[in-house]
Formats: sequence, C-alpha cells, structure tokens
Amino acid sequence: MPLAGVAVNKRPRAAGSETVVIVGAGQAGAQAAFTLRAQGYRGRVVLVGDEPQAPYQRPPLSKAFLAGQLSVDRLYLRPLEYYAANAIELRLHAAVEGIDRRAGRLHLSGGGRLGYDKLLLATGSRALRPAIPGARGPDVHYLRTLQDTLRLRAALAPGRRVAIIGGGYVGLEVAAIAAAAGATVTVLEAQASLLARVTTPAVGEFFAAAHRRHGVDVRCGSRVTALLGGERLDAVETTRGRIAADLAIIGVGAAPNVELAQEAGLACDDGIVVDEFCRTPDPGIHAAGDCTRHPDRWLQDRLRLESVQNAVDQGTTAALNIAGSPTRYAEVPWFWSNQYDYKLQTAGTFAGHDEIVERGSREAGSFALVYRCGGTVIGIDAVNMPREYMAVRRELAQQVAPHRTGTPAAAAARALAVEPRAA
Repeated sequence: MPLAGVAVNKRPRAAGSETVVIVGAGQAGAQAAFTLRAQGYRGRVVLVGDEPQAPYQRPPLSKAFLAGQLSVDRLYLRPLEYYAANAIELRLHAAVEGIDRRAGRLHLSGGGRLGYDKLLLATGSRALRPAIPGARGPDVHYLRTLQDTLRLRAALAPGRRVAIIGGGYVGLEVAAIAAAAGATVTVLEAQASLLARVTTPAVGEFFAAAHRRHGVDVRCGSRVTALLGGERLDAVETTRGRIAADLAIIGVGAAPNVELAQEAGLACDDGIVVDEFCRTPDPGIHAAGDCTRHPDRWLQDRLRLESVQNAVDQGTTAALNIAGSPTRYAEVPWFWSNQYDYKLQTAGTFAGHDEIVERGSREAGSFALVYRCGGTVIGIDAVNMPREYMAVRRELAQQVAPHRTGTPAAAAARALAVEPRAA
C-alpha cells in the first residue's frame, strides 16, 4: 500500500548493497536477523538494542532464571561469536530517538545517525505502571528485563513479606518461586479469579488452590489502592483490607512500545498496525512481535499478542518478506506457564465457547479443558497433559486455511480479549 503524503526514497540497489536495520534486540528482532542470514540475505544487517546485553530469552526471567536454576550465559539466544561470524552488526545500549522516513535514516541518542533501505521495528512492550500511590522506591519491582530479574532475585529471601499485585502468568510464576525461597507471599488480584483475562475460572481456581497448598495467600477481588511506608515499603492497602509487606512485585500487564512509530507518522492502535506480511503502509518499514497489531488468519481478527511464539513467527515472517520471499503470518496462538510441578499449556482461545470437554483429573493434577463453539474446537488449556495439548494444537492448526468470517469458530475467536500472553 503506498504511503500517502510522504515521498519515500526508493533508489534501486545492487544485490547485497542494501542495509536492513532492526530496531529492538529482543526475540522478534533477533529472530529476524537470524532468518535473514539463514535465507542467504547478502545485504548489511544491523541489530540495534537499548539494553547492554546481546539478545536473550525472556520467559526464563520469571521461571528458572529467577529461581537461580539457570546461568546468564544460558539465556543468550546465540553466543556473541555468532553475530560476528554471520555479519550481524550488534549495536547495544543504543537508543533510537527518531525515524526520518523521507531520508531513510534513524536518529540515535548522542547525535548519531544510521541509514537504512529496509527497517524492521521490533520494539516490544514494557510493563504497565499503574497510578497507585506509593508505587515507587527500592522495594517495588517490575519484571521485564534481565536487570529487573537480577534485582528481584537479590531481594527474595526467607522471611520477606512479598505482595504480588496481579494474578496473571508472570505474577503467579513469581509467587511460586518466592514461596519456594521461603518468603511469605500474598497474591492480590482485582478480578474474581486468577488468570481471569486469559482463561476460564476453572483453571484459575485450580492454580489458586495449588498456590494455597504451598502457603501462598491468594486474595481475588482485591484491588490495590496504595502502597504504604516511607522510604521502605511497609504495607499494601486494598479494597478488602491492609496487608503487611516489605517487597512488592507489580505485574498487571504490558503496553506496546509504539512511540517511535507514532512520531514517524505510522498507524498505531494498541500496537503498530501491520498487514499479514508484517508490513506497515510504508513499503520500507516492517514491524514484528509484541509491538504489533496484526490480522490473524485463524482468529479472523486484528489483535496484539505478547508471546515468544508470536515474536519468533512474526520475526521470521518479516525477515522472509524483507528478503523477497512473500510469506503470510498464519499461526495459532499458543503459550505455556510453569508453576510448582504444573505446566500449563494453552493454544487457541477460550473466548466465545459454548461447551467445555474435560479430560483427565483435576484432583490428580493432570487435566485438559477443550473449548468448543458450535461443535468446533477453538482452544485448549492443558495442565500436565502434553499429548492432549499437542493433539488439539495440531487440530487447531488445520483450521487456519478454511477459517472464514461467519463460522462459529471465527465468531468465537473475534470475542477474544487481547491480553498479555508472555511470561
């Protein structure tokens, strides 16, 4: 689609002389760089990240790495030697302050400039910081980056009184690790059940019971109104009373990093708007990962997903299209979460279901809820039932091609509430 009102520089380039700049060195951006080289792309590839570390995995930040079961070097997606060997220029600890689309140039912090022929925005998302009085200071934590996790890991200790604000995936994973570390843990969730935005009450109730068995105080229907104390946290005030706490972790969702795209005049709507090829209306700019709002062929709707699956698949899709291999994004959303001895695996959607088929046994800690709409399978939540999960996920994948607006499954999918999907 041509870009209205902007003359885009489209000088012809010889093969191998183009420059692709990827802004964002997270999972989507790194995957795009890896894919370009794997496809034999011969142009210059520059990967720009604002963190000091090379690209690393984020799911372990609230799982094994927070628990101290994984070393930093095992987080990295590739060893540093890989980037040099594959001619991927890493520019770390570098902030992009603006995009000059007309000139095909980025403005970097400190006055630097970087030209591009093709630009991929993989700017990711950031933790929401709710306007709660007192939600600042050394005892208040968010979990988004490696540095966040290192800081929190150093703070967790036996006897600490930990308040987790938000009963979603990240909050519950942190609660499990904090409880195992000997802390006194309270989970405060404003909704009526845990995981209320991403699954059905039955799954939320199962995990609430699991956490309570491990000594966690789970309080649903408790909205936090203030964090109390002076320089150090002393208590958390909620709509259902006050709890003592000297450490708070806030996990109430994430917001896409779209400011750079907005300032450049690109369309944004809770994410950078892209088509199924990960293209923005500017033919020289693609976007991928947590920061995008994209059309999903399976869900038959536009949505924004925060998951490793989406980041990897969109990063791959964007790179293939940049390299000249037209490829559509067509994946069924899936996700996982580890809490204690339970592995929750989800695929598809539960929204709009009119039937739930339960398999296995909740009492035994191994069960699956298969969601149907009009007789069509639209999603699954599986706890310690990997075979059932994979079978349903394969069934969902087969629906991508025939899925059309107007089918019961598509109608159910359109009801999906877009929520953070990544740990």
